[in-house]
Amino acid sequence: MQKADQVVVAKSERTLTLLASGKVIRTYKVALGGTPVGAKEQQGDHKTPEGHYILDRRNAKSSYYKSIHVSYPNEQDKRQAAKNGVSPGGDIMIHGLPNGFGWLGATHRARDWTDGCVAVTDREMDEIWELVADGTAIEIKP
Repeated sequence: MQKADQVVVAKSERTLTLLASGKVIRTYKVALGGTPVGAKEQQGDHKTPEGHYILDRRNAKSSYYKSIHVSYPNEQDKRQAAKNGVSPGGDIMIHGLPNGFGWLGATHRARDWTDGCVAVTDREMDEIWELVADGTAIEIKP
C-alpha cells in the first residue's frame, strides 16, 4: 500500500485528497467547521484554517474516532491573530465521528458541523491513519 506524502483539503469541494509523488491515491468527502467560508481567524470562529501545515501527531484515544493534528496556527496565523488582538485558537484535527456515533457513516456530511476540524467517517479515518505518517504536509485550500 502506497503511503501519502501530501494531503490537500479543498474546502469549497469538501474533499480531502491523499497524494504520493503528485498522484492521487485516495479522495474523501469531508465535513468542515460550522462556518466553512473563509480562513480561521480566531479561537471559536468555527472556521477551518487555510494554508500550509504539517500533520504532526496523532491520538488513537481522541474524543472522536482517532485524530491527526494539523500544525495550525503557523507563524503567519499567529501574527494575524496578534495584529487583531485575538487568540488564533488551535486543536485543529482530521478526525472520524464522535465516539459512539460511527453508525452515522456518510450522513454526517449532510452539513458542516466541526469546530474547525476536517471530519471523515470512521472507516475512512482508518485508511487515512494507515496511509499518512506524522510529518506529512497538508495544504488547506479555500
